[in-house]
Amino acid sequence: MDCPKSLFDLAGKTAIVTGASRGIGEAIARRLAQHGANVIVSSRKIDACQSVVESINQEEGREAAFPVACNISHKEELQRLVDDTKAKWGPADILVVNAAVNPYFGPSSEMTDEQFDKILTCNVKATHWLAQMALPEMRAKKDGAIVIISSVGGFVGSAAIGAYNISKAADLQLARNLAVEAGPDNVRVNCICPGVVKTKFAEALWKDPKVEKMMTQRLPLRRFGEPDDIAGAAVFLASPAGRWMTGQAMIIDGGTLIALGEL
Repeated sequence: MDCPKSLFDLAGKTAIVTGASRGIGEAIARRLAQHGANVIVSSRKIDACQSVVESINQEEGREAAFPVACNISHKEELQRLVDDTKAKWGPADILVVNAAVNPYFGPSSEMTDEQFDKILTCNVKATHWLAQMALPEMRAKKDGAIVIISSVGGFVGSAAIGAYNISKAADLQLARNLAVEAGPDNVRVNCICPGVVKTKFAEALWKDPKVEKMMTQRLPLRRFGEPDDIAGAAVFLASPAGRWMTGQAMIIDGGTLIALGEL
């Protein structure tokens, strides 16, 4: 087996990152570009994508990023994302599925069918769809990496974000199944499971004074996560450094699960 000069070198690789206009997705897109990848920055709003792209390109001194708008709940838009990526930089070598939704906060008994359907469609079905669209050419090249952003919520129950946690647990099993199916073609599929990260998506948690007090007093590392705390793991999983890791869940949570249990 060839030994790469740098375990984290992504030069010449094409990456798609969904939900990349802010938060964890943006941090991952920036770090992938920093390590040499050509990155498709995708989210629902093209203006937000363009802003991140301009910043990345300026930082890297090259055309390292390109924007593509995509609403993950629409299968045809996911296919266009894959097709536009191929037209710009060739088939994706790296797929980071970060975009997700959580339209409901509270007990499951009060959640509507529409809210539950939206969570499952965007957080599970869309991940399955996008992976299936990217996998054929990864398998043909005998090389590829898919990284699904799950959550520590996938390991615990919750009276507040239970449906979201169900979807994140499903992502863990989706990664395992895809890893078994695609492994013989040297395509790796893994999950990253963040704890509470200070993003707009999770602000209902980290802006809650009771949650903040609990986290900063009882969490081993005594703080919430920052988006860049997650980005390094994505670089690892996408790069030669992670070439013998597949079907796994990397928990990056500041010690949440070992100290707190239920979120």
